[in-house]
Parts: sequence; structure tokens; C-alpha cells
Amino acid sequence: MNEYSADEFRIWRPAGALNEGYPSKQKAVFRVVAIGNFDGAHRGHAAVAAEVRALAAVAGAGRVPECLALTFDPHPRMFFQPDKPHFRLLASDRRFLGLKRIGFDGAVVLPFNAELAAMSPEAFIREILLERLGADGVVVGEDFHFGKARAGTPAFLAAEGARIGLAVRFVSPFRDENGTVISSSAIRKALAAGDIPAANAMLGYTYAVHGPVIHGEKRGRDLGFPTANMRLDPAFGLAHGIYAVKATVDGQHIKGVANFGRRPHFDNGAPLLETYLFDFSGNLYGKDIEIAFVAYLRAEAKFESLDALISQMNADCLEARRLLA
Repeated sequence: MNEYSADEFRIWRPAGALNEGYPSKQKAVFRVVAIGNFDGAHRGHAAVAAEVRALAAVAGAGRVPECLALTFDPHPRMFFQPDKPHFRLLASDRRFLGLKRIGFDGAVVLPFNAELAAMSPEAFIREILLERLGADGVVVGEDFHFGKARAGTPAFLAAEGARIGLAVRFVSPFRDENGTVISSSAIRKALAAGDIPAANAMLGYTYAVHGPVIHGEKRGRDLGFPTANMRLDPAFGLAHGIYAVKATVDGQHIKGVANFGRRPHFDNGAPLLETYLFDFSGNLYGKDIEIAFVAYLRAEAKFESLDALISQMNADCLEARRLLA
């Protein structure tokens, strides 16, 4: 299906840039479109959404405002560099929840393929923004480039907008209280460094991953620390180590401690997220759970003995309980 509706947030997925599947448009609606990848739906994206709403309210006075996000799947970087891993902060369904949270009414997801990559800036404005999206306004970053070979510049978009009656607004990079630019790239760097407070501050919420619980080697259970295990995307860029976390299981919020990494004491295998939930017992296999990262405790390590490992795990649990209290 091209259109999906959930709690009034609507998602359209045209099969191609020039295919059917775009949202219909009524004359009474003033539609403003923000263009971007919106990975993380962070505080910077919230500032873009605020500009979209402001433009719709002012320029579209007397008409019903509609605020849409135009985004792409896969990420353009994955199209141009398919062999280079790309760490996406949020899976698509969580990104849409984030877009709804920051104020968008819906999202149009275009497949980024050879057809779209070869489209000229003029064609993108005419055939995508005007003819198919029916945009009355567009909001982009001040460094936005688009079209074949990124030939479309902010100046070109502004000039074309003035010529055809398309309201255009540019948004400067969003800075936090300390003057630091908030971006998806900056958040990825913070997560890669294990700087959870910085990442969460830029996101505006606690970073979390979601997925089904899988069977593991049962080593944690044998040591007295049964874990809920999740296999994450190979490109997942979180620093390997031990974390204080909060889990959501069937609507229940549970504190715990998690290890993300290769388990150097045992096998140095593929990265795995293993979470020990405090004061919990139950069968979680196959269930979808959420693990939210609150603090980084330490790096992974190989210990001299199992007793030394267990002693450190007990210390990790005490520290996590203290931080989560």
C-alpha cells in the first residue's frame, strides 16, 4: 500500500519519484514540505518542524495548514556508497513516530534510486514538489543541495520559488545552549564515543533500540545474570561496553544493565546486545522490547577468571542501580 494512517500521522510511499502514490491535495489546504533525512528526529529537526508550522500559519492564512516531511529510503549516502556501512539512528517506524512527535502531519518516503539521482534540480521542483506533492511552501537547511550532482543550490531554489510562487524558507543549523551544532552526525559521534548524556541531550529524548529477543548461549544465566539478547544492525555504531539502561517490556518499565559488544572474555563473536533486567523473571524469547541507554559504565574487558568477571558484573549492577535510582 502507498498510504498508511496511524493516529492521524500519514505515510505515503510512491513506488518511484514519478509514480503514483503521493498525497492528494485540496485547494483549502496550504501544504508546506520540509526536505531531509530526519534521522533521529532530534532537536534540530524539531526546529525545522517549527519553521514549517510557522510558514504554514503565516503564508497560508485562511487555509488549512498541512506540514509534511519529504524523506528518502535508502539514505542517499547508502545509494552512492553501498559498500560503506551507514549507522541509522532510528528504524523507519521509530523515525515516523519521532516526526509525529515534533509536529509533522505526515511523511512522503521516496525511493532513492538511479531515477531520482539523475533528476535535474528544475525537474525535482516542477515534477516532485509542484506537480506531485502540490507544495505551497518548502523548508530546507541553508546548505541544502539537490538534483543531479547536487547542482541545485539554495540560491537556485529561492529564485525558482520566487518565480513560480513557491514560498521558500531556509533553516540555519540548530545550536544548543552551549553553541554546539546539533546534527545526526554529531549524535552518531557521541554514541560512538559512549557519551550517552551528550547524545540524549542533542536528541531531546533517551536513545533507545527496539527488537525481538533472541536465544543466546545462556552463559549469563549460568553465571546468575540471565540476559535478554538482541541482534542489532551490523552498522550499529554504539561504543562497545557496559551501560545502565531502562527496558520496556509489554508496557512495563524495568531497570537493568546491558553489554553491547563482542564478549572478549568468551568468544569475541559478532556484536550482540545483552541486557540483564533487575528484579525480573519471565520468558522474553520472541518478544519485541525497547532498551533505552542512560549511561556508559565501562569498556568491555577480558578477566583472569569467571570469579573476577562475576565480581565485576555485581559491581556494574550496583553502579547501574545507583545511576538509575
